[in-house]
Amino acid sequence: MRTVGIRRDGGGVQVAALSDDGASVTVVAGLEDFWTDAAGHLSREPGGETLAAADVEFVPPVLPGARVVCIGLNYLKHVAEGSFAGQEIPPYPTLFARWTASLTVDGAEVPVPAEEDGLDWEGEVVAYVGSTLVDATPEDALAAVVGYSTFNDLTSRRAQKLTSQWILGKNGDRSGPLGPLVPAAEVGDLREGLRVQTRVNGETVQDGRTDEMVYTVGDTLSLISRTFTLRPGDLLATGTPSGVGYARTPPWLLQPGDVVEVEVDHLGVLRNTVVGNSARGEAARGVR
Repeated sequence: MRTVGIRRDGGGVQVAALSDDGASVTVVAGLEDFWTDAAGHLSREPGGETLAAADVEFVPPVLPGARVVCIGLNYLKHVAEGSFAGQEIPPYPTLFARWTASLTVDGAEVPVPAEEDGLDWEGEVVAYVGSTLVDATPEDALAAVVGYSTFNDLTSRRAQKLTSQWILGKNGDRSGPLGPLVPAAEVGDLREGLRVQTRVNGETVQDGRTDEMVYTVGDTLSLISRTFTLRPGDLLATGTPSGVGYARTPPWLLQPGDVVEVEVDHLGVLRNTVVGNSARGEAARGVR
C-alpha cells in the first residue's frame, strides 16, 4: 500500500491509500488519528471514501510538529567526493534538521532561491518512526520504523556553505519532496541493499545501494533517542549516495525546467520539476 497525505476543499489533512494507477485515493484516517496507530492503519484495508486524485491536493502525510532529522555524509563514496574527502569517518553521524514546512510531494515544482546558481540533487530514503523511542536499543529503534519513502534532499549549496551549520541550505521552500509512504514490511531491511538512483532529464547521476550506508537506521535512531524522545510521525532522512552535482567538474546544478527523479527499489519514482525564483514569490502570495 502506498500512503499519501491529501487535503480537499481547504479542510484538514487526511491520510489516504493511493491506487496502483494513481487515479484515485481511499481515505484511511485523519492525519493525527493515523499517527496514533500508524502500524494498525497500515495493516488494514482502508475503508474510507474513495476520491478521484484530480479532486484532492496532495500534501506530505507529516504532522506539523514532527521532527525531520537528516544524516549527512552517510555513504563512503559521497564522503570521498565532497568537502570532507580525506578525513576519517567519525564514530557518530553528522545530523541536521529540516522543518516540515520545507517538505513537499511528488510532482511539485521546486523553486531555485534568488541567490543560488541552481539546486543540487540528493536522492535518498526516509524512514518514518511509528512509536515512541526513549533510550532505545538499535533493534528496538529499527522495529519502530513503520514505513519508508523516497526523498530528494534538494540543497541550496551556496547557502549551505555560508556557515558551519547546514540548516539554511537544507530548508529552501518546497525543497524536500517526499514520495508515498510504503509499509516497512513491504520494503524490507535497508541493510540488504535497495538500489537508489537519481536522474536529471533522464540521465542517471546517482546510482547506489542502501547497504553502503555507514550509519544504519536502527543505530542512528537509537543514538537520537538517547538525547530526545522520538515520537510517532518523526522522520529520519538516511543520506545520499555519491554523484551530487556540486562535486562534479565542472559543477552541475539543477536549473529551471530540469526534471529530477529519484527511484528506489520497492518505493517507486519521485519526480519533480525545478522552476525559477519568481514561482516561489507567487506561491508565497497565494497566486499559485
